[in-house]
Amino acid sequence: MATIKDISKACGVSPATVSNALNGADDVSSETAELVRRTAERLHYMPNAAARLLKTNTSQNIGVLFIDDTMSGLTHEYFSLILNSVKDEAENLGYDITFINSNFGKRKLSFLQHCIYRNFDGVIIASVDFNSPPVLELVESDVPVVTIDYSFDNVSSVVSDNFDGAYQLFTYLADMGHRRIAFIHGDRTLVTDNRIRGYKEAARDRGIEIPEEYLVAARFHDGKSVGKATEYLLDLPEPPTAIMFPDDFSFMGGEAVLRDSGLSIPDDISVCGYDGINLSRMIHPRLTTWYQDADKIGRTSARKLVETIELGSKCKAEQIMVSGKLLDGCSVKAINIL
Repeated sequence: MATIKDISKACGVSPATVSNALNGADDVSSETAELVRRTAERLHYMPNAAARLLKTNTSQNIGVLFIDDTMSGLTHEYFSLILNSVKDEAENLGYDITFINSNFGKRKLSFLQHCIYRNFDGVIIASVDFNSPPVLELVESDVPVVTIDYSFDNVSSVVSDNFDGAYQLFTYLADMGHRRIAFIHGDRTLVTDNRIRGYKEAARDRGIEIPEEYLVAARFHDGKSVGKATEYLLDLPEPPTAIMFPDDFSFMGGEAVLRDSGLSIPDDISVCGYDGINLSRMIHPRLTTWYQDADKIGRTSARKLVETIELGSKCKAEQIMVSGKLLDGCSVKAINIL
């Protein structure tokens, strides 16, 4: 691997000049700086991470805190898309990413302790219990943080417009003639609270009265709990003609219950999902769903964190809302209710 001395010899300048040129010092002429940069690239020079850390007190490493209670890990299609775009954008900006955990060998570390130990320049937080003390300790520390789908006053966040997503799905179903529209929602988080608000406000705007039993709790990405919620809705004296599911993946649990009950989609009952993952485009009938722009959410989060790292106190905390869109499928039937 090439060293600063190799570049120095190839360019005919001192090692100090090479170092200054690579670090953007003002006392190196533009011609010399360009020569050094071209030579470093030709020789495939890479700066030593430990030396860079000592010199600049930065690691060019971003921590990612991601905890999936459904135990899907990186097979969770929606969050895996977000995390992959975080990785791609961070690398484009010159940063690596490392996942944060609370176990280090046989020792137990808090999330903040892990960040300090690894000298992360900043952290992106997604899919965690944002009210847990270890997460709050990290958010309230001096470590630059960007959260995904949850907002604090003191850090920037990138959030999907979940209110609008639920509002638009309900409105679409109402436009198709449905009045008995049920909503199986996920775990009670800020995401779910915003979707419930969208669902209820769309019903009010359409003058549709929603029975309390049409709003049913389940879990995100959990077909078993969603299947039970679907059974509950079908057993009601007046079952819904349409069901909004918490996400595309868990819809599969509901679909199995509908199929076992002898119901055909969309002839006997209409359904829609949420997320717009690839799976929703491949099942039959193709699922009508709300597309969340996971790629944009991830890239925006990475860019905002790097901006926060590099600008420091000059970068004010803000909430960045990312819009989605309806993906029309074949799972909703137009009906007429007298």
